[in-house]
Amino acid sequence: MAEKIVIMLLNLDLDRPGTLGAPFFQATVAAAMDLEVEMYFAAGTTRLLRQGVAENIYPGEAREKSVYSFMQDAHEAGCRFYACAGAMDENGLTLDNAVPELDGMRGGGAFIGEVVEDGVATLTY
Repeated sequence: MAEKIVIMLLNLDLDRPGTLGAPFFQATVAAAMDLEVEMYFAAGTTRLLRQGVAENIYPGEAREKSVYSFMQDAHEAGCRFYACAGAMDENGLTLDNAVPELDGMRGGGAFIGEVVEDGVATLTY
């Protein structure tokens, strides 16, 4: 059985906000189940880590809860957020304009190193 969940956010489209809540909701659930959870932001998804971006995206038409609120829930439950350094540069994300939930920078090598470990399940979005 898995003891850790590693989630790669790579193919999400910020222009399709209905797809953006589920990864963070699932990360929150996994953390609540006492699983270690890491979320890697790559390519355009790193924009979600920039202050002011996810706060203004709502996955539902009722606009009851922002994507940032889902991100905060996941982080508060214990999920750690990591950004790809190259994608940060490409998408204008810096440590100065990042949300406080950003736990650090990790690239593809760190991600691959995690997913090949025993007891680790991987989800990609």
